[in-house]
Amino acid sequence: MKARLLAVGERMPAWVAAGWAEYRKRLSRDLPLDLVEIAAGARGKGRDPRRARVEEGQAVLAALDRDVHAVALDGGGKAWSSTELAAQLGQWRMAGRDLALLIGGPDGHAPEVLERADQRWSLGPLTLPHMLVRLVVAEQLYRAVTIVQGHPYHRA
Repeated sequence: MKARLLAVGERMPAWVAAGWAEYRKRLSRDLPLDLVEIAAGARGKGRDPRRARVEEGQAVLAALDRDVHAVALDGGGKAWSSTELAAQLGQWRMAGRDLALLIGGPDGHAPEVLERADQRWSLGPLTLPHMLVRLVVAEQLYRAVTIVQGHPYHRA
């Protein structure tokens, strides 16, 4: 199984890029993880943020392979503990499909993206910067892999 993170927004700060690269390297053998950055819709004075969200949603859907298992990062989704995420990872692997994790823009996902998603995952009630979410997701996927393998990285 391969995984792709489809994320609205470009140009990670250096410290996020370094963390992302580290976890991507750690995952390379057990869960290859790629990043697809999607340009954020235009926002600002005189611009409609709903239109930006629609544009972002269209771009996310266009970048999404047809038969992947799509998981939208969404505040209204299910919050999983690290061990629950490891169990999800096991289920995703058993399904035999690649995985796509979707991070929306500043205004969240377009309704069409949430409709397409097979699952919704919440990182909890905190509001996190979207660039930081990339790093948190990568670390949690690495943690889930180590839990499945019985590696001591995760201490319950």
